[in-house]
Amino acid sequence: MKLLHAVLQILDVANMKEKFIKYKKPIIITTAVVVLQLIFGFDPKFCIINIIWLFV
Repeated sequence: MKLLHAVLQILDVANMKEKFIKYKKPIIITTAVVVLQLIFGFDPKFCIINIIWLFV
């Protein structure tokens, strides 16, 4: 039972890495937008421009 649980955890980590690689650009842009909005305050124009980048 423990071996099966360990194998499932390894497969889940591999799946997470695969999803991160697939969605790397949107994850990085979203994280950067949130951090910059928190540091410099909310700027609607900056936010809209970066949301557009997510869809390109």
